[in-house]
Amino acid sequence: MDVDQRRWRQCLLSGAVFAVCMAGTTLPTPLYGLYREKFGFSELTVTVVYAVYAFAVIGVLLLAGNVSDVVGRRPVLLWGLACAAASAVCFLCAVGMGWLYAGRLLSGLSAGLFTGAATAYVMDTAPHVGASRATFVATAANMGGLGCGPLLAGVLAQYAAWPLYLPFAVHLALVAVAAVVLLRLPETVREPRPLSTVRPQRPGVPPQVRAVFVPAGIASFVGFALFGVFTSVSPEFLAESLDVENHAVSGLVVALAFFASTAGQLATGRVGVGRSLPLGCAGLLVGLALLAGALRWDLLWLVVLSALVGGCGQGLAFRGALAAVAEASPTDRRAAVISTLFVVAYTGISLPVIGVGLLTGPMGLEGAGLVFIACMAVLVSTAGVYLLRRPVGAGARA
Repeated sequence: MDVDQRRWRQCLLSGAVFAVCMAGTTLPTPLYGLYREKFGFSELTVTVVYAVYAFAVIGVLLLAGNVSDVVGRRPVLLWGLACAAASAVCFLCAVGMGWLYAGRLLSGLSAGLFTGAATAYVMDTAPHVGASRATFVATAANMGGLGCGPLLAGVLAQYAAWPLYLPFAVHLALVAVAAVVLLRLPETVREPRPLSTVRPQRPGVPPQVRAVFVPAGIASFVGFALFGVFTSVSPEFLAESLDVENHAVSGLVVALAFFASTAGQLATGRVGVGRSLPLGCAGLLVGLALLAGALRWDLLWLVVLSALVGGCGQGLAFRGALAAVAEASPTDRRAAVISTLFVVAYTGISLPVIGVGLLTGPMGLEGAGLVFIACMAVLVSTAGVYLLRRPVGAGARA
């Protein structure tokens, strides 16, 4: 096996570890209805539980977004897997709401540790001539893993025993396998330093990256906002408004959005970074319109179409944003800058989700969803016009 083949093997294995960790973060999505029956909480509580995860991610990215640049990639990823395992244990032991909050908090910590470090690690392990493919492996592992979580949980909850326990037991086993794989992969930071040398850094990017980062951040915010609301409230909408009680179907609908995102990321290599960002915004706008129609007329096929079109738009925008930002970032600050991009993205997940949860009580799920769609449509339209007038990333490789 030559050097390039060995490095591609390492790149794909690190991407698989990335996907396993991210799958755990969306595993509870189709199970919230069962938890509501068990613990008797409201739709607002569902969005708060989801937001706890997002705030944990943001906290880690803010405080330790640069830690893998200092101590090395592998130690940070091992800590992330440890948090993922602890999260699965919390759900396995859940006898009250406190366990759910703890599980989501630990899941957020795992995602926060993995997001910047694993993306940089996948890029580090790839051959130098494969930057474009490595970016796709990283983003596909992220979104593909997020999609596999609800699909796995939905299928197991519907067709196997112990619906609130088996999905987390399976994921715990996968995390153990991922840890073994990671221990066999090399460290890519040439001169790791002790953890004591790490200093928390405020959000920010080097001056040469800022012109690229602003529009990339806008596109990422809107895309993740759509995913956040879709994953937190769509299972409830399917059950209440469309009488879809099958957990596998509910998990599949959510998974389709993430899988479509992976397809959109693959298309970015063909259309180019400069065009993928405005095209992604257009896809998000159409996806929002389809979701509005689904909420208004209670049509399942519009929900599915919204997941596919909106997911594809998110993938185009997100991979284009990541490629442009990574290309513009200095190598020794790549993980830190990528982490800052994800802070913006996960802010998009958390704040709109909480807003929808607060509005659901007085306005109902349909009304709250339509308000969210209107706000995001204005934002994504503004971002799209900005990107058309000031294209970025034309020189970056997707």
